[in-house]
Amino acid sequence: MGFRVGRTSEDLKRELTDIIRHVKDPRVSSILTIIKVELSNDLSHCKVYISSLEGMDKAKEAVKGLNNANGFIKHEVNSRIKMRRIPDFHFIADDSTEYSADIARILNSLDIKKDEEEVEE
Repeated sequence: MGFRVGRTSEDLKRELTDIIRHVKDPRVSSILTIIKVELSNDLSHCKVYISSLEGMDKAKEAVKGLNNANGFIKHEVNSRIKMRRIPDFHFIADDSTEYSADIARILNSLDIKKDEEEVEE
């Protein structure tokens, strides 16, 4: 990935995070997280990985809402970032937030078990 593509990806991620908060579709909740933005080298396609703290089902619903709001999102990106061509956005549901929360729960339970064993000794 070139410097320009990387910089533009970060700019898009920052702006999309703000734009998603203004989408009025009821399927798009305010607790969405953009996990990753993959921009093609020719800047014509952009994959946006979305995760929800409410689980994978809510993330899939949000993706449907974001795909319906694609025109609004492209318009907003165009007004905020000056690019020759605004990429086509492809929103993809991702469960990495839910996955990392599960790992955190497992680690916390291990710490609790370790503390209980130390108390018993």
